Amino acid sequence: MKILIRNGRVVDPATGRDETADVAIAAGRITAIGGVPNDFEPQRVIDATGLVVAPGLVDLAARLREPGHEHEGMLESELEAAAAGGVTSLVCPPDTDPPLDEPGLVDMLKFRARKLSLCRLFPLGALTRGLAGEALTEMAELTESGCVGFSQADAPVRDTQVLLRALQYAATFDYTVWLRPQDAWLGKGVAASGAVATRLGLSGVPVAAETIALHTIFELVRATGCRVHLCRLSSAAGVALVRAAKAEGLPVTADVSINSLHLTDVDIGFFNPAMRLVPPLRQQADRDALRAALADGTIDALVSDHTPVEGDLKTLPFGEAEPGATGLELLLGLALKWGADARLSLADTLARVTSHPVRVLGDALGSLASSAGRLAEGGVADVCVFDPEATWAVSPQALASQGKHTPFAFASTGTALTGVVVATLVAGTVAFETQAHAALAR
Repeated sequence: MKILIRNGRVVDPATGRDETADVAIAAGRITAIGGVPNDFEPQRVIDATGLVVAPGLVDLAARLREPGHEHEGMLESELEAAAAGGVTSLVCPPDTDPPLDEPGLVDMLKFRARKLSLCRLFPLGALTRGLAGEALTEMAELTESGCVGFSQADAPVRDTQVLLRALQYAATFDYTVWLRPQDAWLGKGVAASGAVATRLGLSGVPVAAETIALHTIFELVRATGCRVHLCRLSSAAGVALVRAAKAEGLPVTADVSINSLHLTDVDIGFFNPAMRLVPPLRQQADRDALRAALADGTIDALVSDHTPVEGDLKTLPFGEAEPGATGLELLLGLALKWGADARLSLADTLARVTSHPVRVLGDALGSLASSAGRLAEGGVADVCVFDPEATWAVSPQALASQGKHTPFAFASTGTALTGVVVATLVAGTVAFETQAHAALAR
């Protein structure tokens, strides 16, 4: 289908492009940006006057809850949420039920996602069988099935010898291992250690749980040369260690969740289970360090950490409530809020959810590596069109995700976000469009 996106503000963080231009799309690819040929005859015109035309967002951490947890989220509902949030590519961790430790499971998941045509899905394979932290999976077979890396999700590898062998094997074939730095023994609490946890009588997770794990990971990276992506940093001390590791030249990247970027342990309030998250919300100094690290490039990407949770499991007492929150539809708005607070340009802000995540994925994207997360002539037509001035109220009713719980519907920072997605295109196909805008389009 030929589509013309007319008169939008085209922002491409990968090249620094920021100009008003038309974008022509045909056969799933961008054929022209500005200077559209006179003989281009679109079958569909999207009027983007006053709107931003940006690359589709790339989210490095989104649980889809299928297979095994369909009562908390179906593939259809969560990919619809991704499209509604302007996300055109996402990485899902392997902690499904059963875990993604067999090629057949990966093939099934990718096949179902392709049929829906709502969002590109890039699974992480399980690092160890059953995520038990004991025997390594068949990484080569999982890679052939489409896995872009290997992870334990939140399941620890307690045996350092197993982790060493995993990194050695991954390094041999240039695979990336995705690890969340948290010590298995110190990370059993439900809130960040500190005055708030003490006052509320909640078991704490000290910063040392993150820094001890980081020290271990960096030593193993030095020994193996394996490329490691660090998932969801949460502390100022962790940021300092990552900054030093990068300065040393270690092949590591890192991300931070929208929750840790905007909230602190004070937001727990009076045992609000919506704030029961992993990693736990830390103090303001930690949040400020995370925000600065995302701005200066120490942290490479911002992620939604989308984890839909069944309603009944989120209304339990704080310490018993299931951790997690819906985030796909909030990623753009919270990225824009952070960028405005940091006084970054729109292109610099969007880079953290477009081109920078693609750099983390690298060659694992295959043929998409050169054009995903950017707007380029000849590249894939994964596009997010949004209104940078419009606001929307974060509420359960406003979410397409099957999971209706988000801390930002209750947070002291307020419930209104700026930045409303008007249309999302995946491979040149309209995956989402607001009803009001669809009525105006022809």
